Amino acid sequence: MIAQCEARAKEWLSPAFDEETRKEVQAMLDNADKTDLIDAFYRDLEFGTGGLRGIMGAGTNRMNKYIVGMATQGFANYILKAFPGKQCSVVVGHDCRNNGRMFAESVADIFSANGIKVYLFESLRPTPEISFAIRHLGCQAGVNVTASHNPREYNGYKAYWDDGAQVLAPHDVGIIAEVEKVKISDVKWQANKDLIIPIGGEMDWDYIQAVKEAMVDQDVILRQKDLNIVYSPMHGTGRVIVPMALRSWGFQNIHVVPEQMVIDGNFPTVVSPNPENAEAMTLGMKLGTKLNADLVIASDPDADRLAIVCRNSKGEWEILNGNQTCMMFSWYIIANKKKLGQLKGNEFLVKTIVTTEVIAEIAKKNQVEYSDCYTGFKWIANEIRVNEGKKKYIGGGEESFGFLPYDKVRDKDSPASICLICEIAAWARDNGMTLYDLLMNIYKEYGFSREVTINVVRPGKSGADEIKQMMTDFRANPPKDLGGSKICMQKDFQLLEIKTADGVKPLDMPAKSNVLQWFCEDGTKVSVRPSGTEPKIKFYTEVKDPSFKGAADYERCTKAAEQKIEAIKKSLNL
Repeated sequence: MIAQCEARAKEWLSPAFDEETRKEVQAMLDNADKTDLIDAFYRDLEFGTGGLRGIMGAGTNRMNKYIVGMATQGFANYILKAFPGKQCSVVVGHDCRNNGRMFAESVADIFSANGIKVYLFESLRPTPEISFAIRHLGCQAGVNVTASHNPREYNGYKAYWDDGAQVLAPHDVGIIAEVEKVKISDVKWQANKDLIIPIGGEMDWDYIQAVKEAMVDQDVILRQKDLNIVYSPMHGTGRVIVPMALRSWGFQNIHVVPEQMVIDGNFPTVVSPNPENAEAMTLGMKLGTKLNADLVIASDPDADRLAIVCRNSKGEWEILNGNQTCMMFSWYIIANKKKLGQLKGNEFLVKTIVTTEVIAEIAKKNQVEYSDCYTGFKWIANEIRVNEGKKKYIGGGEESFGFLPYDKVRDKDSPASICLICEIAAWARDNGMTLYDLLMNIYKEYGFSREVTINVVRPGKSGADEIKQMMTDFRANPPKDLGGSKICMQKDFQLLEIKTADGVKPLDMPAKSNVLQWFCEDGTKVSVRPSGTEPKIKFYTEVKDPSFKGAADYERCTKAAEQKIEAIKKSLNL
């Protein structure tokens, strides 16, 4: 392995690479400890559930302008093969991360050098706006330079196809095949400036107008337009778009967290700019307390995910998890579209396989079709695509704080989702409730569940090997019970089969995926999958409690469920 990595690294000492890169590579070669060298060169970055993503630095397994350049050249080659004889066009954007603008301009230069027209956003923009622009402008593809909610040392490259969704098979495989053929010497770096068209404010306007299509009931917003909202963009791309969108919906009492309105790829006010982490919401809750806000909302740096904090029955701040958020969106869209006569019988919802089963109960009880799909929003976009013209998409989401409440975009959309959760809060207040009260009512009607995601981090080559072995071991020796609950069904999405006491049946999914799920007789559910974008293996746990009768039971049921989850961890040797 060391010899192989050294050989690959020495290729990066050629004049094709700039002096700064050559110095960084030489330092790794000279270091007696080869850990950094191996991590940087043991593989090429690959497209996962979020595209290309990695730590910034020199190396084949790092995000740098050469990896970005070869990826873009390969992507350009694939686009030109897929649309022969056509004047192709792409959208290119980026978020607030360090090197983001440089990477985006390099991407635009290379596409233009290959004869492809480029609509380049003039500055940082939300991921969902990139998706919207691809569809709005009729482009064949797009690239967004972002590492979403990853720590500050990461950057990434999300590849989109002509429907505004991240690439799926066969395109992802085809793009990778083209990228693998590309050498540094093949990259066309010299831009054709005539083919690079800057876009900005006019696209913002069109996008904000589209976001308004996610609105269910404007009358309730007008009655509760003074809803007290605190918002943080987490130093990123939502800083302009989200407040503008909220105002366009009719909300008038919007406050922002000033320290986190500063564009900064070092994210100085948070340990990690991930709205899933409670620590990232501290400044927002502090301002919310000062202003006596109704709710505190944040988006991650590329503004595709959102986090929501509301007041519980004691008046204290309660951070909603991604399952609760997705559940509340699903309930509100169905309940109020039904009430307003907006459901025609051909609507459908989508959730990922690791997201709470309560959403399935909501859909079933209200005779609304729903479907399960793989983790990664490209799979939700795929469900929208295959049903286009036959059924009407009304919402879809995942436990990792992402939701899409309309079909103008084909990725997670925090500006639209933030506007909608504020509408839901306005509706709750209009009915004498808080968001928390509404959540308790949903649990009461559809059943209580507690979901906790356990992340086992294993960085580097040794970590990747360990994660691979864990999945092999689980397949060879699956658990018999989870925290004392007997397993009655296993789904293996790699083998596409369902195992029960009655035997083995085929599992109907559009592709294979390295995911295992176990379901217990008491409703306990555990899903395990290696992350496609980070060096970790993830265990998604869901525990039911039929004793829940109302808000007074919430703390007791939550505590009991978390004790059960600790027992599950022991069952899995975590």
